[in-house]
Amino acid sequence: MLDTFFKISERGSTVGREVRGGFVTFFTMAYIVALNPLILGGAKDSTGHYLGGGTDGANFAAIAAMTALMAGLLTLFMGAYANFPLALATGLGLNTFVAVGIASRMTWADAMGLIVVEGFIITVLVLTGFRTAVFRAVPQQLKIAISVGIGLFITLIGLVDAGFVRRTGQGPVPVTLGDNGNLVGWPIIVFGFGLITIIVLMIRKVKGAILIGVIAATVLSIIVEKAFKIGENYLPKGVVDNVFGGKMPADYKGFVTAGGDYVNPKGWGLNVPHIPSKIVDKPDFSLFGHFSLFGAFHVSGVSIVAAVLLVFTLLLSDFFDTVGTVTAIATEGGLIDGAGNIPNNNRILFVDSVAAAAGGVGSISSNTSYIESASGVGEGARTGLASVVTGVLFLLTTFLAPVVKVIPYEAATPALVIVGFLMMSQIKDIDWSDYGIGMPAFLSIILMPFTYNISVGIGAGFIAHVLIRVVQGRSKEVHALLYLVSALFVVYFLQSPINMWVSK
Repeated sequence: MLDTFFKISERGSTVGREVRGGFVTFFTMAYIVALNPLILGGAKDSTGHYLGGGTDGANFAAIAAMTALMAGLLTLFMGAYANFPLALATGLGLNTFVAVGIASRMTWADAMGLIVVEGFIITVLVLTGFRTAVFRAVPQQLKIAISVGIGLFITLIGLVDAGFVRRTGQGPVPVTLGDNGNLVGWPIIVFGFGLITIIVLMIRKVKGAILIGVIAATVLSIIVEKAFKIGENYLPKGVVDNVFGGKMPADYKGFVTAGGDYVNPKGWGLNVPHIPSKIVDKPDFSLFGHFSLFGAFHVSGVSIVAAVLLVFTLLLSDFFDTVGTVTAIATEGGLIDGAGNIPNNNRILFVDSVAAAAGGVGSISSNTSYIESASGVGEGARTGLASVVTGVLFLLTTFLAPVVKVIPYEAATPALVIVGFLMMSQIKDIDWSDYGIGMPAFLSIILMPFTYNISVGIGAGFIAHVLIRVVQGRSKEVHALLYLVSALFVVYFLQSPINMWVSK
């Protein structure tokens, strides 16, 4: 029955290879269950609230449980409906953009509503066949530049969250190494250990290198905290006032006052690692359905143009990430026919578009296809049975959500640095000798991390590409859609003067 339904023999595979491939894919990308709560849970919305929590902290267990649930259900959907060895989960890069670039400007509910809107739009575009046309409008090398820029952005996020790079807050240099130019404290050693471990495992081609590295660094962090009692690296003034009566207890060592808050340069970021009282717990799915569909357009205070461009940025990322991922997986698995077609391509894109909206409904950011699925294909997976196995493993992971409360930034952020490297490796495919490609690509890549804003990099790249091609007398090479998109980005960059002009 399995062989007939999934066409296992027809694609030259076996049930054993599919099951093994499903396990490998899971272990390669399961780190998202730990990383997504750290990325989304570490950011506040415009009202000062954390995701799923109040002003004092996020509901990390709920974010982890929902991340695993959505990954499990959507990957099962991909396997059973599209019969393709591709797993889905919350998109890295997109979740950073949601936390830093969207939620900071509105409420979490409004931000997740934008993701649902984007998912609905992309689903309509798939059903009408328009998605392929939009994809073709942007030159391939600019798509690569967007991916590379996001990789650098992710890397910077990881280095900053780990404390390896910190804001100076003074002088002409915006960031510096560690604490005023010095690497201090055990947490930095844990970060370095985790990073080196992942690198060594990847060089040795160990499956699940990222996950193993995160686990190993977490174990080391627990041992270090048990031995040296380091504590957290940041306590807001509000917590000190409400919990400690405005005075730091004597056993809280190393804290100094900074802008009213309390900072310990040698402390752990986000979570203080400890042995959890329980490993397995009933999943907390309380985040499900916490979204406001059109709140960003009429409640949040963000202009309609800005909200539209935020949706467009999400749409753009989903477009290009998925098409590139599907093509890469199909190529590695030998699943492309002589005419260049991918089996069940429309079904694959449909599941991916539904995943984008489902991520918003679950309040855990847009879900998308994972290139890490290539690890399962490398183990022999060729059908959707591998995805079914991966999906079941993610569903079982929902019962392990309490574990994420143990993981500090320093143990998890090495994964961000490594993912940034993997995305950065595509830069070799950009033709730097063509100014119409090289300069826009450079602006996209460099502005994303330097402005801490993905949409700024994309917009600058598009505008520069259109402008340079017009100056070169090659305007006919630019797709009409790019002129429209670039015009929207011009409005986006000029929001402040336009608003001032309209208000007069």
